[in-house]
Amino acid sequence: MTMPSPTIEPRHFRDVMGHLPTGVVVVAGRRVDTGDPAGLVVGTFQSLSLDPPLVSFSVATTSSSWPKIRPAEYFSASVLADGQNDVCRAMSSKRDDKFAAVDWNESTDGAPQISGSHAWIDCRTVRELEGGDHLVVIAEVRRLEAGGGDPLLFHRGRLGGYRELQF
Repeated sequence: MTMPSPTIEPRHFRDVMGHLPTGVVVVAGRRVDTGDPAGLVVGTFQSLSLDPPLVSFSVATTSSSWPKIRPAEYFSASVLADGQNDVCRAMSSKRDDKFAAVDWNESTDGAPQISGSHAWIDCRTVRELEGGDHLVVIAEVRRLEAGGGDPLLFHRGRLGGYRELQF
């Protein structure tokens, strides 16, 4: 016997799930139509498989940024470092020129990698799945590297490092 799902208020769901700290990742690629960089911030980036090496992340179906990246197939995921709050704000904006005030380099595949990131992962999109009001993107890892320092985290509506957020 299947039990009916209880009604869960979206705000309550968001508040409770906000207790789980997440990394802050910029997913960025090149627009096929113009060659310009395009990107967005995700808090759902994760390792999915070791063999083959796969990662996944979720993006809202209403995103205006993901449709600019998707056709290129290749993207780079930059794990932001503690102290890159301004980069997070710039890349979270709805502006067309998100990269104007952000220092970045080009990956081997041509995707933007955010300079000073805690880590970066170059990827190729292999699949998208529907998941409610989001798409789950699955990507093959092509290259990756980690730097030093601590990652930027998002926890209970705030950005910061381990020490600032005081878990």
